[in-house]
Amino acid sequence: MSTTDSGLDAAADHTDDADFADARIRHEALAAEILEHRHRYYDDDAPTISDSQFDDLMHELVDLEHRYPELKNADSPTEQVGTFSEAFTPVVHLEKMLSLQDVFSLDEVQTWADRITAEVPDEPYLCEVKIDGLAVDLVYEGGTLTRAATRGDGTTGEDVTANVATIDAVPQRLTAADGFDVPELLEVRGEVYFPAADFAHLNEARVASGMAPFANPRNAAAGSLRQKDAAKTAERPLSFIAHGLGALTGFAPDSQSHSYAALAAWGLPTSPYWKVVATLKEVFDYIAEYGSKRHELVHEIDGVVVKIDDIAVQRRLGATSRTPRWAVAFKFPPEEVNTKLLDIKVSIGRTGRATPYAVLDPVRVAGSEVEFATLHNPDQVKAKGVKIGDTVVVRKAGDVIPEIVAPVEAVRDGSETDFVMPERCPECDSVLAPAAEGDVDLRCPNARSCPGQLRERLAYLSGRSCFDVDRMGYIACAALVQPLEPSEPVLTDEGGVFDLRMEQLLPIKVVVRDPDTGLPKIDEATKEQKVVAYFANKEGEPKKTAVQMLENLETAKSQPLWRVVNALSIRHVGPVAAQALAEHFRDLDRIATADEEEMAAVDGVGPTIAAAIKDWFAVDWHREIVERWRAAGVRMQDEAPDPSEALPQTLEGLTVVITGGIAGYTREGAAAAVKARGGKPSSSVSKKTGAVVAGDKPGSKYEKAVSLGVPIVPGEDFDRFLTEGPAEPEPEEMPDGDESGSPSDGSEPE
Repeated sequence: MSTTDSGLDAAADHTDDADFADARIRHEALAAEILEHRHRYYDDDAPTISDSQFDDLMHELVDLEHRYPELKNADSPTEQVGTFSEAFTPVVHLEKMLSLQDVFSLDEVQTWADRITAEVPDEPYLCEVKIDGLAVDLVYEGGTLTRAATRGDGTTGEDVTANVATIDAVPQRLTAADGFDVPELLEVRGEVYFPAADFAHLNEARVASGMAPFANPRNAAAGSLRQKDAAKTAERPLSFIAHGLGALTGFAPDSQSHSYAALAAWGLPTSPYWKVVATLKEVFDYIAEYGSKRHELVHEIDGVVVKIDDIAVQRRLGATSRTPRWAVAFKFPPEEVNTKLLDIKVSIGRTGRATPYAVLDPVRVAGSEVEFATLHNPDQVKAKGVKIGDTVVVRKAGDVIPEIVAPVEAVRDGSETDFVMPERCPECDSVLAPAAEGDVDLRCPNARSCPGQLRERLAYLSGRSCFDVDRMGYIACAALVQPLEPSEPVLTDEGGVFDLRMEQLLPIKVVVRDPDTGLPKIDEATKEQKVVAYFANKEGEPKKTAVQMLENLETAKSQPLWRVVNALSIRHVGPVAAQALAEHFRDLDRIATADEEEMAAVDGVGPTIAAAIKDWFAVDWHREIVERWRAAGVRMQDEAPDPSEALPQTLEGLTVVITGGIAGYTREGAAAAVKARGGKPSSSVSKKTGAVVAGDKPGSKYEKAVSLGVPIVPGEDFDRFLTEGPAEPEPEEMPDGDESGSPSDGSEPE
């Protein structure tokens, strides 16, 4: 929780201003509130507000001190780095640990850089990711770790030596390397973090034992490191990355990058992501790159740190009382915020699954307004321990559906209530029940006529992984299944979707809702809910979008078989299984009549999916859907490929992972091209991967391939790779004295 340095010059005396008294009262209240939140964050590892909300408070305080410099004093939170707990032995750092100036826009980065270049032009920058962990200070004397401490208030921290000694990534003793002798004294600054992959497992274990889950990996790292019993710390998979130096004796780096090379040589882990660049444009490119990759790294990051690389220039630029002037931290938009959980409701999915979801006090997170969040199932609601009326931590990572991480129990006032799962479907009033013994999900059994299920199935079949019907969006699907008083809805199941006619669409009306509240608007004249025609304009003529929707439905009839199979909404059947079935059987009738054993043997299917398919086709009205689609002209077969036109199987049996953008190909198109050449497209890299095609901005899959020694195919060579296959590996040199390549110790070769 660092914030922006005000960078203030002396200003005029405002003590006579009419608003000064109010400003002083607000300043005192803000300072007290910020210090309390710092205590909860640093000492208790249990914050009650999000980082972004804390930043907002600090920005308000900085703004007050900018307008009224008389309010600023040594005790102000803007002059302090953090705090430290008396629960651990206090230790004084050899050199003060400063915080970083936070900025939240590229314009602010530009302003910082302009200030630097006005004094020292043409200096290279070092860019690195900002790890969301716990800052620590390590002291090595004669190459041996003698002390480890938290940052605390920047001058004094907490002695956590015994706990840090349990972290495998922290060497107990440094080793000399070519060009880098171990210094007599070395003070290392770095970050203890909780690997992202282990975070979910930790929270699951905590919930299972009746403990509150951690809100984020940073809190998990802090809570794990600051255990009174080091043996408990040792049970947690903490790791460490070094990102700076304090006091030094016996080593004098000339640049930040030089110091990182030395740290790595001595055995201290450094970030694999840092980069030295010459221009501000390259800085912006780096920020953009890791903004898109932030969820692909081994640890959580909340921004990018930009530093002047030259250490002599760093010294020349100096620091304020709390921040270095030669570095700045660009913060990504917050992906976790705190907000109020107003209600918990239940939605019905396309296969009847009843899913609780949270209705939130609208809040901006990850660049978008969020007012709903998934809660998965009743067991998850119970496991997370959330109650209606709670303040909750909401997370939205990129395009991922928002979810509630945990309640903020410290701010409960007793008005919160437990969620009770309804016994009946909120859409059609059918009794909810598990689909099978042991199923944790409740489902609505009224599959055919439940308007909720039908609406979701229509929205799915019109989507990109099915018929891809442009202009048939979610609201259109909802309109098609709502009752038309006094008659039934236009569609009572999806069988009639390809028979839709314009005269059926024109009478359909929808309720107009307020875009801010989502509530129905009231017609001032009638005092009833305001409704308007959805597919017709004011003159009663078809809207252009309605015409296009019907045209697109006609075109969609020629989609390949796998899309038709996927559009049937058979439980457990997704695009991958649908493609495997279509490729193997090439006829929907053959899929419908195949026995379970044959289907289960298809690569990518298996017994669970095979059983679900047999169950689906055993239902009369399901088969009626297929027949209505067939009668409407929907494609039910794929022609067998002409052997004379078959492509050479240059990638036969080779597992290929594609990462990043490939010029001239969509992601699906690139995978199809690999498959057409006999390869097996995969989404994950392992030792069994035959090749990784690395296009533009390849991400962590590329890095994993490098670490595992998997062959890399540059994106620009993709076409050659398809036509020629993988390159032959270079022959290895035979060891001296053994031209046969057999083991020299006489053992059997593996």
